[in-house]
Amino acid sequence: VQLVESGGGLVQSGGSLRLSCAASGFTFTTYVMGWFRQAPGKEREFVAGITKSGGNTYYTDSVKGRFTIFRDNGKNTVYLQMNSLKPEDTAVYYCAADSTLSRNYVSKTAAEYDYWGQGTQVTVSS
Repeated sequence: VQLVESGGGLVQSGGSLRLSCAASGFTFTTYVMGWFRQAPGKEREFVAGITKSGGNTYYTDSVKGRFTIFRDNGKNTVYLQMNSLKPEDTAVYYCAADSTLSRNYVSKTAAEYDYWGQGTQVTVSS
């Protein structure tokens, strides 16, 4: 299993970025996918998640209305569109896959995700 994130970078406050996570080595459509982030000195936190079909999405309150998660099952890729970025969004962003086949809801608990990408840095300047 491999998850490879891309799309991070430096952006000014109010700007946008789109993160991508390309998955390989497993049947993408059978895994719930999530995005987490970790800022320096803080715990890793849930940002957004999407069910296997893409029919349901979930967000942490601080990003609702600004971030959108979506997946392209034909390309084995999950995306995180981030708009109206704020300095407090600065963190390393991680893509994660939940391999529990019987679970068809989005968990907000990092421990329930089995596979992780290497992370991509997002820095928002004020």
